[in-house]
Amino acid sequence: MASVTASSVKFSSVSCLIKQSQVSNLKKASLSFAGNGFQSRRLPVLRFRVACAAKPETVKKVVDIVRKQLALPEDRDVCGESKFSVLGADSLDTVEIVMGLEEEFGICVEEESAQSISTVQEAADLIEELLEKK
Repeated sequence: MASVTASSVKFSSVSCLIKQSQVSNLKKASLSFAGNGFQSRRLPVLRFRVACAAKPETVKKVVDIVRKQLALPEDRDVCGESKFSVLGADSLDTVEIVMGLEEEFGICVEEESAQSISTVQEAADLIEELLEKK
């Protein structure tokens, strides 16, 4: 059984502290576990990512734009976790990808947000967030 409060989750004999500053933007959270009933075992520090997953069709459109902008062959695997840099994008390519996304989705991405995008999924999540505000 688990109970949830504003910044912590408590399981029977394992407590977990979520740092509020790391979840305010809903992108990343860091968890530390300490076991009360596990004196003979040391529990590792576990980390996980909290993300607002974009719709599959949004991710698909982003993949298509990235594939077109970087002139990637159809057999090249591009998915949500694909990093622009691993796909061969330089800073100019990334700017052009963002411009293509703005045009396709009718949104305006602020420079600060654009600079924080490094994966297809991050781009799709940002698009969904901006479309909700629209």
